[in-house]
Amino acid sequence: MATQSPFSLLEEAFQKLTTQFQPPAWAVQETQRRVVLLLNHVLMQEAEACARLARQKNRVVLFQWRDIQFKVVATPAGLLDLTGSDAPVDLTLTVTEESPLNLAQTALRGDKPPVRIEGDVQLAAEVNWLADHVRWDIEEDLARLVGDAPAHAIGQAAKRVVQALRQFIASRMPADSSGVSA
Repeated sequence: MATQSPFSLLEEAFQKLTTQFQPPAWAVQETQRRVVLLLNHVLMQEAEACARLARQKNRVVLFQWRDIQFKVVATPAGLLDLTGSDAPVDLTLTVTEESPLNLAQTALRGDKPPVRIEGDVQLAAEVNWLADHVRWDIEEDLARLVGDAPAHAIGQAAKRVVQALRQFIASRMPADSSGVSA
């Protein structure tokens, strides 16, 4: 007798929730603004990332997953800004994995999600470089708030939790090698 995974029940609940609930436009726009602020904060910590983005100024990237769309433009300063829906797109990156649980598992394994790439190859290479080389040093930002020692302790605890989650997922799920990564 086959038993159903509790994760499939969560997946079904998520599907029902997302089809019945659509956030208001102002909430989506505000969330996108906050994401751009966070991305720019992380980019500003890496001079090479800003230099690479500055070379791509005025180029527009559209990120898509399911019904979610996020369109940003590279600024002359090497940062990102939201752009209007009428701006022509130079690169489209579409996450092809539909399941949020599978995406979470992929992220916890430390892998990139499967992505379909359409558009400018050079811009895609720059985005790929950013994804591979730019990391948020959360511990450094936390140290500004609580001091070096507590931030280090929190950072080490968080790393142990993430490592334990990765080991748990690796023991439960085989790695999917069929996806295409950007």
